[in-house]
Amino acid sequence: MTIISKFGIGVLIAVATAATAQQTVWGQCGGIGWTGPSTCVSGSYCAPGNPYYSQCLPGSGPATSTVTTTSRTTTTTASITTSVSTTTTPTSTGKVQFAGVNIAGFDFGMVTSGTQDLSQIVDESVDGVTQMKHFVNDDTFNIFRLPTGWQYLVNNALGGQLDATKFGQYDKLVQGCLSTGAHCIVDIHNYARWNGAIIGQGGPTDAQFVDLWTQLATKYKANSRIVFGVMNEPHDLNITTWAATVQKVVTAIRNAGATSQMILLPGTDYTSAANFVENGSGAALAAVVNPDGSTHNLIFDVHKYLDSDNSGTHSECVTNNVDAFSSLATWLRSVGRQALLSETGGGNVQSCATYMCQQLDFLNANSDVYLGWTSWSAGGFQASWNYILTEVPNGNTDQYLVQQCFVPKWKS
Repeated sequence: MTIISKFGIGVLIAVATAATAQQTVWGQCGGIGWTGPSTCVSGSYCAPGNPYYSQCLPGSGPATSTVTTTSRTTTTTASITTSVSTTTTPTSTGKVQFAGVNIAGFDFGMVTSGTQDLSQIVDESVDGVTQMKHFVNDDTFNIFRLPTGWQYLVNNALGGQLDATKFGQYDKLVQGCLSTGAHCIVDIHNYARWNGAIIGQGGPTDAQFVDLWTQLATKYKANSRIVFGVMNEPHDLNITTWAATVQKVVTAIRNAGATSQMILLPGTDYTSAANFVENGSGAALAAVVNPDGSTHNLIFDVHKYLDSDNSGTHSECVTNNVDAFSSLATWLRSVGRQALLSETGGGNVQSCATYMCQQLDFLNANSDVYLGWTSWSAGGFQASWNYILTEVPNGNTDQYLVQQCFVPKWKS
């Protein structure tokens, strides 16, 4: 009665319209808190994905209420590393293919200007490997992201060769990762910059960046479980010019002999999943192709945190990001492509457990376009630092958020 007296009969009409409207294919049709259409247009049906999200899928639906999902344990390396073509509609299995953690340390001292203080590096070639063994053996995670600064790898010599000592230490971390049987993301963590200047846009030349990746690809070309993370969180740059730079890197990696591995393509605005389409990153990077003209194993790299400003600097979480990932999923399906969430995280508090579990439920329900995630972060964060997003295990005991969400949503 109060609603009618305040807003009038128009509210009743709007409610009636919402109740009778039908959702389009791939749109949301149910879930906790959902007030939109609950039926789907002809030729599709409302499929429950999790308590928070149901989705209109093409077809008439399963013959019975029993839904059969593909077991994660039967996935082979060949199927994991195969991406959809641009002409095939992906099919959700109800479970992402990859789950894991960032192992930070070799990126320490790096700031968003692309400047790195090498004195802050924490060598994770021992402790990081120990952590990864725990995450694989106890939590069954199968992918790790290994961030490092460009400056560290070449000992501050722009355009130079990989430094035998410093790259040697980083490679110990990579080899330790590979020894667990997991996929390992080699991530250049420079924000598309070197000492404040943008790569290919007034800073390091494309040729210098390509040379770095040619060296790395040559080093790791023989291992199909290496994933090449072109760049961490580009920002404040010309996306069309950046996409041209990324194209040169992709071509160089493939021409170096690394033809079977996934390559992660990052957009601008810190490659935020919420802005990936609207800021032009999607369209620009969708044009990046392999030397044979295909987009095979070219995966979009996105990030999304759950705090108030998407910075990952607050202990409390305020969103499950379903709106952002839903919008991006619709676009990914429209172009027949996939993405990997290589950074996400929250504090070890209940608000983050609640929202993160909902986010992971959504990714699992949309595993046709989301390959998986690596959370932030384990690695070199010392207990005395009280880092709010720490995922460093205490021996074989996981942090609260890992226990509450990352492990159960992967193992379930």
